[in-house]
Amino acid sequence: MAIGSERESYFPAIEKKYGEKMSYWFKVMKEVDGAKYPEQIAHLRENYGFSQAHANALVMYCRGSVSAKRFDKPSDYYKTLNPVQVKTIKAIFKVIMGKYPDTELVIAWNQPMIKYGDAYVFGVSAASKHILMAPWSKDVIAKFAPKMKDLDVKKKTIGIPNDWQIDQKLLIALVKARLAEVK
Repeated sequence: MAIGSERESYFPAIEKKYGEKMSYWFKVMKEVDGAKYPEQIAHLRENYGFSQAHANALVMYCRGSVSAKRFDKPSDYYKTLNPVQVKTIKAIFKVIMGKYPDTELVIAWNQPMIKYGDAYVFGVSAASKHILMAPWSKDVIAKFAPKMKDLDVKKKTIGIPNDWQIDQKLLIALVKARLAEVK
């Protein structure tokens, strides 16, 4: 398990910052037991000054999630997607890693990401109706935006259809530009 992915790893900081032992915070959470996640988060933030990260760690722990890590490897992530998305995402990574074999496909933030050394260079996330690609650079996205008029280009992500016809030249250019930033 990755360091920092365990909810309990936040407990010492919570005790120090908010001045109470965890037993106290578990009692506070019992007061809002049964409330929806956003209501529990709001309760901690508004009444006790919790940061989002600390509130999330405590709420999720009390809801039975002791770790934020859901997937150990990309294949675990793929099992949660529809077959069309899996095919598209695997094809994206195949193009990138075929051109840049010194990169590594990992899971980070419960998403498949390509790393070069310690730097993230490309990631993918799937929603029900589309896939988001992220070259980890607003500058890279801005540079290539004119070539992506048929895609849903935002500041940090590029939305593509689930059945996107892979644009190898675009993918390689995006990653090449991002690698130039981190090398």
